[in-house]
Amino acid sequence: MSAEPPTGAFAAEPYVGLRSYTKDDQKRFFGRDAKAYEISVMWQAHRLTMLHGPSGVGKTSVLEAGVLPELANKRVDVLPIGRLSHGSAFPMVALPERNPFTVALLSSWAPGESLTRLSGLTVQQFLRRRGPRVDKYGDPIPILVAIDQAEELFFDFSHRQSFRDPFIAQLAEALDDNEDLRLLLSIREDYLARLMAHGDPLRSGGPSASVVLNPFREEEALAAIREPLAGRERSYAPQAAETLVRELRTVRLQGTGSPASYLVEHVEPVQLQIVCSALWNSCPLDLTVITPEYVERHADVDRSLGDFLDQALAQIGHDYEIPVDRLGAWLRETFITELGTRGIAYEGETQTAGMSNRVVKALIDRHVLKAEMRSGSRWCELQHDRLLQPVLRALGGARPRPGSGQAPVSAAEHLRVAEQVLADGDSKLAGTHGEKARDACGADELRTRAEIESFLGNLAATAGKWATAEKCYKQASQVYERLRDTSAVGHSLAAAGRVILHQGRPDEAIAELLAAVGRVPGDLAVQVELATVLWHTGNPQAALPILHSVLSADGDTPVALRARGGILADLGKPELALRDLDRVREPAEPATIAARALALAELDRAEEASVELEAALLGGRDQGLVAYLCARALARMGDRARAAQVVREATRPPLTSYQRRILADLR
Repeated sequence: MSAEPPTGAFAAEPYVGLRSYTKDDQKRFFGRDAKAYEISVMWQAHRLTMLHGPSGVGKTSVLEAGVLPELANKRVDVLPIGRLSHGSAFPMVALPERNPFTVALLSSWAPGESLTRLSGLTVQQFLRRRGPRVDKYGDPIPILVAIDQAEELFFDFSHRQSFRDPFIAQLAEALDDNEDLRLLLSIREDYLARLMAHGDPLRSGGPSASVVLNPFREEEALAAIREPLAGRERSYAPQAAETLVRELRTVRLQGTGSPASYLVEHVEPVQLQIVCSALWNSCPLDLTVITPEYVERHADVDRSLGDFLDQALAQIGHDYEIPVDRLGAWLRETFITELGTRGIAYEGETQTAGMSNRVVKALIDRHVLKAEMRSGSRWCELQHDRLLQPVLRALGGARPRPGSGQAPVSAAEHLRVAEQVLADGDSKLAGTHGEKARDACGADELRTRAEIESFLGNLAATAGKWATAEKCYKQASQVYERLRDTSAVGHSLAAAGRVILHQGRPDEAIAELLAAVGRVPGDLAVQVELATVLWHTGNPQAALPILHSVLSADGDTPVALRARGGILADLGKPELALRDLDRVREPAEPATIAARALALAELDRAEEASVELEAALLGGRDQGLVAYLCARALARMGDRARAAQVVREATRPPLTSYQRRILADLR
């Protein structure tokens, strides 16, 4: 008799494989009940909770599928789990005075809200805007916020590093502002020391807690294997799951001596998912009971982990343009000793045992390697002893590299890789993959093409390649026009206007921004950008009515208050300027601080002006607007020599012709 087609019980695989669990996976997430309860209790009870553990141990999964459901019926207000990075398709130049960490976090907490509206808010302002959270009796309740993968704060990405400490200060300010706020930071074990070194503002003023998430103990692994099959037409026979766990815990050595084996204490969650998924997919449709004998015959842990390793090496080799056989050989030579045991390698400033740290990070992200702090230094090793045999047997290149077989790599996949390597700090390789994405993009993939152009525009703007950025943003706007996405057209035109201004073409910049306002007339941030450009190009009086209109519509728009305060300081109206600037003292943007310095200098409050001036130059010495305002303040206080020096140091962007003319008139 032929096998019956899959039933509902067999149609959906009970294991998630390599991806993390989500809230929707609650009914098949097992093995972490006690830990999820512990985390939820700690999170509610402490001002700051740090959840830490090695890469791949399941921190994201336990938060999404364990802790959030645990809190569902509690007397708390829980925001979505936050992240510190987001896709790069949005033209980021269109977001004025942004802290990228803040923008990413707030957009993950409020996914339906416009980035341009969120870009001007601090964490404290965002939470205040939500209003007090109370229960049905009107009593305040705890507000629980979390940041997953907080190690992103410490990635070696130079143009974001200056935003790290101000962002941490924003978190501390939000905690100080609301006694009901509870912050959880989930971070990889090897970055915990860096967080501790920068986290004093977060730990001051209230209790904190630390929760470690370890790999599965035997009983947790058994639950993670058995329980997802509850209510299905297929189950494990007695001792079948135990047989699988024992195999996952068994490490076999093949060094210079006789082969040996031993049992390790823990089971890695990633490896359990890989093996269980492979075992499930090996079962014939009519198999209803998985016996110990079936596990012994078909649960080939080494083969499953070997397939996983080959796929990881193939993808990383493709992403970073490294031959797969070189990667395999490097892993064997670096991380396996002559005795067949795990070896370790010191992570240097840019390389680890001759391999770029960008590649090492990718191997950590793919759960092949892990890093630990030992005696103040980072050391890398294989994620688990169970990978020893797969690494020794890795053919290194036996699998076709992505793109070398019949199926070409898609434009969307190239863009994903470009964004990943950019997050790792490699802008050159990100540009290479961005160009490959552009080349691979089909004529009918309009949305993807627009996102590629916007990504390449962001990349060029970050590097100061204004002409290239302008071309990319304009191309993105044209494609969005074909898609009839007026909001995206408006933001792309706003970004184009900003980079045109950097090239010294003020009239064209204004034209682009007027077009942007026409596309998105309700977007207050684009109107503020137009007003700012009018100011920078020598027409501050025309900028003020636009800002008055914006603030009439929304009196708490931070970017509008900053812009109007700066213009009023520039026009010699210090009292009015300080009235606006005092409302947006946080976050401490260098241009806002510089405007305060000028206003205070105009009021002959030289001592206060000097303090603000030094703070502004510390954070934005190379910024044209900061240099202009500080130079004016210095000239007002009689230090023209230093004012001239400050002007010479401004490069990103340089001073506009209007700003240079005003400074020349002061001599």
